[in-house]
Amino acid sequence: MLAPNEVAKVVASVGEKKANLPWWKMIMLGMFAGAFIALAGVGATFANVYVGKIAGALVFPAGLAMVVVAGSELFTGNNLMVIGLFDRKFGLGRLVKNWILVFLGNLLGAVAVAGLVAVSGVFDAISDTVMATASAKVNFGFAEAMIRGVLCNFLVCIAVWMAFAADSVGGKIAAVFLPIMLFVLCGFEHSVANMFYVPAGMFMASLEGAVGPSVAGFLVGNLLPVTLGNIIGGAIFVGGGYYLTYLKKK
Repeated sequence: MLAPNEVAKVVASVGEKKANLPWWKMIMLGMFAGAFIALAGVGATFANVYVGKIAGALVFPAGLAMVVVAGSELFTGNNLMVIGLFDRKFGLGRLVKNWILVFLGNLLGAVAVAGLVAVSGVFDAISDTVMATASAKVNFGFAEAMIRGVLCNFLVCIAVWMAFAADSVGGKIAAVFLPIMLFVLCGFEHSVANMFYVPAGMFMASLEGAVGPSVAGFLVGNLLPVTLGNIIGGAIFVGGGYYLTYLKKK
């Protein structure tokens, strides 16, 4: 494995490559990542219902494993790109462009999976749980949702950091497993996961003639504070902290 100071250099270099991707690749690879996280959410939902919360936490890391190994762009993981920004490998404009386009791609991919799963009938037997999950997420207070987002992406970015340290597929999967399991088990909030969970509840409510979260409730009540929290936890705490520790020149 790579030592932490070596990981910092790799993260900065990878961030530069991400910043220079063509715009359409950012969106396309973002859609893949959104779909991967959403599919993990489908499996975790069934595990929660039929086995229990710990089972759901054990299943969900499959999403980040696919993101890391199969190749895609995940907004929350890309919060680590600030290391390359601070190391002056690219400018703020490229960072913001990547975050916006990848975020959009993540949203498209996750919502697409939510819609396909809803109309397929896969969730029919557990629709009450799917709708209840969505409603609970949009009813957090702003500060509560944001703090849960901070804690979540601190762990997600640590998982990505650890995956960079590994030099084998097995090592990368093992590296992401425990931090992701922890954030799910603790009930922290992940913006991209919520791009699946909340729309899935909205779709199921629409299909069953029930009252579900509104689009405004989803975007303002959950996605906005959780995304802000994710940026603080991933970009500032992990990215900023490790840049200061390993790369900042005296």
